[in-house]
Amino acid sequence: METRATTKYLRVSPQKARLVVDLIRGRRAGEAINILRFTKKRIAREVEKTLHSAIANAEEKAEHMDVDELVVSKAFVNEGPRMKRIRPAPMGRAYRYQRRLSHITIVVEAPER
Repeated sequence: METRATTKYLRVSPQKARLVVDLIRGRRAGEAINILRFTKKRIAREVEKTLHSAIANAEEKAEHMDVDELVVSKAFVNEGPRMKRIRPAPMGRAYRYQRRLSHITIVVEAPER
């Protein structure tokens, strides 16, 4: 049985978030938490919160589930909406730039017995 947790509208580019999410895909939940705790990226804290939420969802869904057996089966980052901003430029001009947002989804499941 698989359960999921999603965090939306995070202020980090999807490319940077994928670097951290790729570290935990396919690992056991406890091992993934340790990896995230010692990863020196700002987004690692948010990914860890999402993983804890997925684990809590699994516990809530089935009371007899052993949390130590959970595996991160899927973990991916989608691009959210872009915030368009303007930066002042020389001679009264303006340069446009985009602030990117991310949606992080983590799916955990217990292996079949």
